[in-house]
Amino acid sequence: MIYPERIQPLNKKPFGRGDFVVYWMQASQRAECNHALEYAVGRANDANQPLVAVFALMDDYPEANERHYAFMLEGLAETKARLERRGVQLAVRRGHPPEVAAEMAGRASLLVADRGYLRHQRRWRRDVAAAAPCRVVQVETDVVVPVEAASGKQEYAARTIRPKLHREWKKYLVAPKRGKLKRDSLALKLGSIDLGDVEKVLASLNVDRSVGRSSHYLGGASRARKLLRSFISEKLRYYGETRNDPSLDIQSHMSPYLHFGQISPLEIALEIRRARGHGRQNKDAYLEELLVRRELAMNFVYYSKRYDSYSCLPSWARTTLKIHRRDKRPHRYSRLQLEACQTHDPYWNAAMREMVATGKMHNYMRMYWGKKIIEWTASPQAAFRLMLELNNRYFIDGRDPASYTNVAWCFGLHDRPWARRPIFGTVRYMAAAGLESKFHIDDYVRKVEALCRAHCPPPLVKTRRIKLEKHPRPSA
Repeated sequence: MIYPERIQPLNKKPFGRGDFVVYWMQASQRAECNHALEYAVGRANDANQPLVAVFALMDDYPEANERHYAFMLEGLAETKARLERRGVQLAVRRGHPPEVAAEMAGRASLLVADRGYLRHQRRWRRDVAAAAPCRVVQVETDVVVPVEAASGKQEYAARTIRPKLHREWKKYLVAPKRGKLKRDSLALKLGSIDLGDVEKVLASLNVDRSVGRSSHYLGGASRARKLLRSFISEKLRYYGETRNDPSLDIQSHMSPYLHFGQISPLEIALEIRRARGHGRQNKDAYLEELLVRRELAMNFVYYSKRYDSYSCLPSWARTTLKIHRRDKRPHRYSRLQLEACQTHDPYWNAAMREMVATGKMHNYMRMYWGKKIIEWTASPQAAFRLMLELNNRYFIDGRDPASYTNVAWCFGLHDRPWARRPIFGTVRYMAAAGLESKFHIDDYVRKVEALCRAHCPPPLVKTRRIKLEKHPRPSA
C-alpha cells in the first residue's frame, strides 16, 4: 500500500490522452522498493498503457564532478537493466532535468515524479508541473516517514523529532507492493543514451575531472545490498558499542547509495529489523542513525530556506562564535594545505586522506574533521564555506541533505551549548586527546594508509570478532 501522505499532485491538469505513463526518475534511481515507481505502475495499468521511465543526465549538476558521475552511472546502468526485466524502458536523455521531463510529458497521459528536498530539486518539479500538458504527481519514497507527516515545522534537535517519528514508524515501515505491468514499453522508440559502456558515457560528458572516480566504492543496487548483507552478518552485533571507533570500521557504508537513491532507506530498515541474533540495542542504534538522524536532515533542508548558508545556524551558536571570532588560532591552514593533508594533526590528515582517496570517511572522524576546520580557519563564516566546499567536492554522498545538516551540526545546529572555550565559545569542541583516550586511533591512521595504497573496493568486512578480542577498547 502507498499511503496518501506520500502522494502529492503538483498541478490540477487532467489525466491526458497520451501514449503512455511516465515515471521521471531523478532522486530515486532504483527499480525496487520505490513508491514512485509502483504508483506509476498502478496508474499505467489503470489506463491500460505502458509505463516508461526517463532520467535526465546533465553535464553541470550543481557541484558534481567525475567521482559523483561515475558512481551514479554505475548504478543507472544496473537500474536500467532491472527496469527492463519489469517491462519498463528507461530513456536516459542528456539535458536539463525539467526540460527533459517536460518534453517527455508532452507524450504522456500522466507524469509521476519522485521527490527531492533541496532547493533546486523542488524548483525543477515545480517547473515541470507548470510546463507539462498532463497531470504531474510527486510521490515520496526516499524517507520512511513522509516529511510533513513527521513534522510541520523545522525541528530543534533529534530529541524533538524522535518521538514524532516513533509514533509513525509502525504505519510506514511496510514495503510497497511490487506491481506487474499489463503492457510493457520495451519496443517503443524513445531515444536514449546507451549505458552499456559506462566508461564511454562518462568520457562523453563535459564534467569537472579534477576529482577522479573512487575505486573503493562502486555504484549500484546489487553492490549496496551486498554491503548491507555483510554488515548485518558481520558487524551489526557490535554496532551499538563500537560504531564510533574509527579503527574498527563498524559501518554499513550505505550513505553513498542512499544519496543516489540506489537503495531505499525503507528496505534497509526492514532488513535490520528482520535480522536475528544481533541484539536489540544494536538494531536500535542503527535505526536511530538511519531513521531519526537522516530524517531530521530531511526536515532541516525542507523547512530551512538557508540550509547551505551560515545564517541557518541557531542564534545562540552564531552569537557565541561571533564573540570568539577574533580569538587567536594556534594553527592556521589554507585550503591547499588542507586538501594536501598537510596539517600538524596526523588523525585529521588521515581522515582527509580517506575522503580524498575513497570518497568517504568514518562518521566519527567526519565530526572531528569539521571541528578542526573551524579551529584552523580565520573566521567561522569562512570555515562554514570551506567545509561545505570540501564536503561536496570529495564525498560521494556530498550535496545531500545529511551533508548540509552534518556541516551545520559542527557549528551548533541540532546541538546545545557546552562549556565555553576559545574560538568555539559554547559550541561543542573535539580534541585529539579524546580520540587517543577512547580509541586505538593509530590503528585508524595505519588502516587509512593501507586503504590508500590499495586501489580496489573495500573488503566486505572480514574483521571484527577476532580484532575486538585481540584489541580491547581503551577506557574512556
